Amino acid sequence: MLAPIDPENEHDRLCALQSLNILDSLPEERFDRLTRLAKRLFGVPIAVVSLVDADRQWFKSCVGLAATGTSRDVSFCGHTILNNGIMQVEDARCDDRFSDNPLVTGAPHIRFYAGCPLRITGGCKIGTLCLIDTVPRVLDDEECSLLQDLARMVEQELSAVQQATMDELTMLSNRRGFESLAQHSLNTCKRIEVPASLLFFDLNKFKQINDHYGHAEGDVALKTFADVLRMQLRESDVIGRLGGDEFVALLTGLNGFSAGEIVDRLQQALAEVGEIDNRGYEIEFSVGQVNYNVDRHVSIACMLAEADKAMYANKRAASSKSVYQRNHQPAAGASQAQTGV
Repeated sequence: MLAPIDPENEHDRLCALQSLNILDSLPEERFDRLTRLAKRLFGVPIAVVSLVDADRQWFKSCVGLAATGTSRDVSFCGHTILNNGIMQVEDARCDDRFSDNPLVTGAPHIRFYAGCPLRITGGCKIGTLCLIDTVPRVLDDEECSLLQDLARMVEQELSAVQQATMDELTMLSNRRGFESLAQHSLNTCKRIEVPASLLFFDLNKFKQINDHYGHAEGDVALKTFADVLRMQLRESDVIGRLGGDEFVALLTGLNGFSAGEIVDRLQQALAEVGEIDNRGYEIEFSVGQVNYNVDRHVSIACMLAEADKAMYANKRAASSKSVYQRNHQPAAGASQAQTGV
């Protein structure tokens, strides 16, 4: 086994890592969604955001592995940060650096590894976004490009750690955080030709909840709606609270599920929560839907504006009862607006 050496800028690198105040912090959905997305897109059992400290690698996010880190001397990521690009190990058993590594000879029995360095302001490489498999494989050029895109998304989230990109009440991304992450997801969808849909939600009669039950109960309603979004949407979907009672979700690669079916699930889940809580009011919503059109939607901001307009148009026309009004399905790539009140 060959332990990784220190980069030439090790002191500056460690100072940059420590300045983030992220080591040993609690899990964050912004990173967990990216590792889950990487796991799904590449079909690997393990995906990790690993930060390389002085004598350890610590996992800010890890899916498919119970560990929170390893010593640096056995880490693959310690070698990755010595490179400028992706480091691939097709079969660790055949690589002199790793053939007798305890992570290869024992659990998790690493065979394939691909890691992309993560840089922050100043160019310091503080860790990696890495993929791990228990069987040999290799990434082609397109897959390498996709891994780099996902790593750039992680870098942006790292740079935003100390910025206000999360909604403190619901722990969803706020407008800034959502737009940043959703734009990267849209770019990925464009690259690999995957469909995407944006849902723009507005809670109905929210002012009445605040006026009749108080603002504390209004906060409970907002948190309840956010929790239902988390539970009913998929792990790779990007969810945010734009402010007030407005929420958004970017759905990518629906794989046979229509946005209408997803909205039906949300309504059913809210009804079930209402029956359990017996809170005296219903959480109802209007929603505008826009399907991603690569020719018309040059940015996530364009989709947000269109979905917002569709939501309010339908909100005005809808009845007071929570009914999801399905319009005729548009041609492929066109946008649509649907609502539930």
